[in-house]
Amino acid sequence: MIIGALEMGGTKMVCAVGDENGNIYDKITVPTTNPKETFKEVIGYFTGKGICALGIGSFGPIDTNKGSKTYGYITSTPKEGWTDCNVVGTFMEALNVPIGFDTDVNAALLGEVYYGGAIGLQNVAYYTIGTGIGAGIMCGGRLLCGVSHTEAGHVLVRRYPGDTYAGKCPFHKDCFEGMASGPAIHERWGAPADELSDRNEVWETEAFYIAQCLVNLILIASPQRIILGGGVMHQMQLFPLIRQQVKEMMTGYVKYKESDDIDTFIVPSQLNDEQGIKGALRLALDAL
Repeated sequence: MIIGALEMGGTKMVCAVGDENGNIYDKITVPTTNPKETFKEVIGYFTGKGICALGIGSFGPIDTNKGSKTYGYITSTPKEGWTDCNVVGTFMEALNVPIGFDTDVNAALLGEVYYGGAIGLQNVAYYTIGTGIGAGIMCGGRLLCGVSHTEAGHVLVRRYPGDTYAGKCPFHKDCFEGMASGPAIHERWGAPADELSDRNEVWETEAFYIAQCLVNLILIASPQRIILGGGVMHQMQLFPLIRQQVKEMMTGYVKYKESDDIDTFIVPSQLNDEQGIKGALRLALDAL
């Protein structure tokens, strides 16, 4: 069975073909410019590949309500030129195959659940912390979704003591994404994350914001495991700082066996940044 997978990001699109076991046979990257140019290249890649379905994990916000007139659209995105973009309709017309569609972080979570660090778990969360911040949450084996998908990157946070940075989010300024995303790190400290590895104050501040949101998640959803991915989380020195801050913020209030060993409770992805594209394969299978 040949399946198509598309991970739509704000700076690049990852296109791949694979199978139902999560194997990737071929993969390319296409720059994200405007919808017309970008989709032309993506459709060209999948044409003639013999795919029986396509799974799409997209940056957002997106409309995932199948009863909505704008189902399959990117909606109020800050990405210039992509507001009200009909993603599903475009690919349905061009490829004439079933389309699975969800957020990029939900796709990444599915990649972890079916092929990665959360196999066998029913209650798990995946955060991506990079150019943007988002989270996919699974409760009882089902992706958490109400009227719309979660927007966990835009929850409000307390400020790190002494932090006067205004915040990077164009909508909320100092929400989680505004204070802790890759662009926020760059703007606050004057350099990208990968050039700041030896600056302890950078990562103490970053860990404070991440830990707050993980504590809120633990108190609301009681996950069995929290997986952290995205470009910022390539800074592995963050993990012990986050774990320690989570323990301090929790003050021993909630305890359950899965969280007792915090080193296996809050963990990095093990899929070498392929969790999103592997999860898109799963979205395609679900569409079938």
